[in-house]
Amino acid sequence: MKDEFYIRRCIELAGKAIGKTYPNPLVGSVIVYQDKIIGEGYHHKAGENHAEINAINSVKDKSLISESTIYVSLEPCAHYGKTPPCALKIKELGFRKVVIGAMDSHDKVNGKGKKIIQEVGIEVVSGVLEQDCLDLNKRFFTFHQKKRPYIFLKWAQSGDGFLDRDFKPYSISNTLVNQFVHQLRADEHAILVGTQTALNDNPGLTVRNVEGENPIRVLIDFELKVPETFNIYNPEAKTIVINTIKEEENENIKFIRISKENFLAELMNALYREQIQSVIIEGGRFTLQQFIDAGLWDEAIVIKNENLKLISGTKAPDFTDQKPLKTEEFRDNMIEFYKNQRDNILTINT
Repeated sequence: MKDEFYIRRCIELAGKAIGKTYPNPLVGSVIVYQDKIIGEGYHHKAGENHAEINAINSVKDKSLISESTIYVSLEPCAHYGKTPPCALKIKELGFRKVVIGAMDSHDKVNGKGKKIIQEVGIEVVSGVLEQDCLDLNKRFFTFHQKKRPYIFLKWAQSGDGFLDRDFKPYSISNTLVNQFVHQLRADEHAILVGTQTALNDNPGLTVRNVEGENPIRVLIDFELKVPETFNIYNPEAKTIVINTIKEEENENIKFIRISKENFLAELMNALYREQIQSVIIEGGRFTLQQFIDAGLWDEAIVIKNENLKLISGTKAPDFTDQKPLKTEEFRDNMIEFYKNQRDNILTINT
């Protein structure tokens, strides 16, 4: 139980950096001496110290390290990147014991970190709160194992099942939900819309109501119908335009040409090549329904305003066969959270 307690603290620490560590995973670490935490840290940003190093650096009395246990939510790295391998540092300092939440299936690690530590006689325990640690890095593992981003579907609908009123934009969600949506954008790597949503709503797709990084904007615009004067092309964030006409890159805009045939697979290939680990699909009904029908999604977030009746307009996607995992109330709005239970899910060949 003690191991679980400290690994849970590692997860809590790691979560402070959601949306900031790409392309690296989220990792937290705690150092314990005689049932007392003497150091802790987490990975803040790619290129900076990893969690274990930050935890080690926070220990005031370094002489205690050789009699301490280091807890880490993910297997210590074993390769040289922008920083040296954490497994070698742990080996060098001679911790009494190492407790790992989840093993890292990335081919550069994948048991190598654990082996380095064990070879010098340090006791290693792994698999503590493993599923929680894997869930923490669902984006990272999906990207590396399935060769595609982790996919969130998101939309707001009225009580009678419409996305807009008379096919024109209409504010369905309240200010509290809007803040939640902007936090979601700050936490994820990219956000995607289709041609019609861009033309109808002229969205900026940026983070305004919370602190955080703007996501990469992905526009599906096969025929390049969206004028470059529209907000999605402004310099507030990088924009990737998926189209059938041109390949081009200038300043913050990148045009990627694909074919319409086998569109979803080609799109996933393009996003994988761009190193995008997670994406929110915020398109209209047509775009969302393509992902739903293909089973190509990991989580869905459906915002409902049951008291609002719009009578006519664009119908919400057909999603009636799904059951929410949980529901939360945001004043007069309700948010339903779904998880795709099918482990299908279009592994891409690159």
